[in-house]
Amino acid sequence: MRRIHYIVSVCVLLGLTNPTFAQQGPPPVTAAKPVVKTIVEDDEFVGRFGASADVEVRARVTGFLDEVHFTDGSLVEKDQLLFTIDQRQFRTALRQAQAQIDIAEATGAFTAEQLERAEALVGNGTIPQSVVDERREAFLAAQGALEQARAALELAQLDLEYSEIRAPMAGRIDQAQLDPGNLITANQTVLTSIVATDPIHFYFDIDERFFLAYARDARARGSVLQEGSAGLEVRITVSDSRVPPQIGRLDFSENRIDPDTGTMRVRAVLPNPDELLTPGLFGRVNVPGSLPYDGVLIPDAAVVSDQNRRLVMSLDESGNVTPIPIRPGPRIDGYRVVRDGLDGSETIVIEGLVRARPGSVVAPDIVELPPVAAN
Repeated sequence: MRRIHYIVSVCVLLGLTNPTFAQQGPPPVTAAKPVVKTIVEDDEFVGRFGASADVEVRARVTGFLDEVHFTDGSLVEKDQLLFTIDQRQFRTALRQAQAQIDIAEATGAFTAEQLERAEALVGNGTIPQSVVDERREAFLAAQGALEQARAALELAQLDLEYSEIRAPMAGRIDQAQLDPGNLITANQTVLTSIVATDPIHFYFDIDERFFLAYARDARARGSVLQEGSAGLEVRITVSDSRVPPQIGRLDFSENRIDPDTGTMRVRAVLPNPDELLTPGLFGRVNVPGSLPYDGVLIPDAAVVSDQNRRLVMSLDESGNVTPIPIRPGPRIDGYRVVRDGLDGSETIVIEGLVRARPGSVVAPDIVELPPVAAN
């Protein structure tokens, strides 16, 4: 009898000192209500930066390259001198054209005097009318030759001017494709190229499904997708995470869908004052994919996977756990959008999900989620 009493006493003591034998309460979890606020869903596309203007620099006259006046890869201003073609032949042609004008003017003055004298003599019958007609013809021909000489002078002046090749626009210049001494053929030889990168363009492709959705939203905004959706704001990021997202605006889309690819090319324009972005660089663009609406947002840690389903664990006032299937959407402001399953009034478990099994009872610590999740 004493032995039985001793065993019972030991068991009681073990139950008081060892938590495995002591009666435990509901397990603690952290719970909160979803964030409900006005959001706009984003769609992400991969694209490439392109120059807002791109010019191949060519010569308008034929000749031998005499001098290069810029540093490869530098920034140039509009009308800055870039190349000089040997000007000696053009200066000679200009002097010849000026001499032809002097000759034509002298001839014109002489024929004018001859015509005036003939018109005075024909009145008293000294010379026949045919002589007057011949001198008038010579005078008119001299006037035509003078106009032709003046046109030749203008052309010679243009050729001399074109022997100095200047930048047609401001931008960043490529390397010189030819060294001095090479022959340049007018309108054919490419000397270099210039690209304008401030502002810079960003091109990306959307498929038919996105096009129809964007066109519908654009009509709701009172704009047209092909007109850039009235300057819809987009966010563009590059592969270097240290570069902050760049803000641009849609300003153009093609007027048809490519039947071979089923896509349409869209363009955004954004400022690039520090020349950080360069044509050919890849990037990712986030485009508003919906009209503003009241969305339900929850942390990703609150979502449980059950085969092909996504669940959250909701709690009632007594701490009873009930699973709710949801349809998750994209991430916005550090949270996961819930497209279906929650209306925002529920209390869900956000930490301690391993202790919140369906049908169990938990002790929730209720917290309030901030509007934007901390990184």
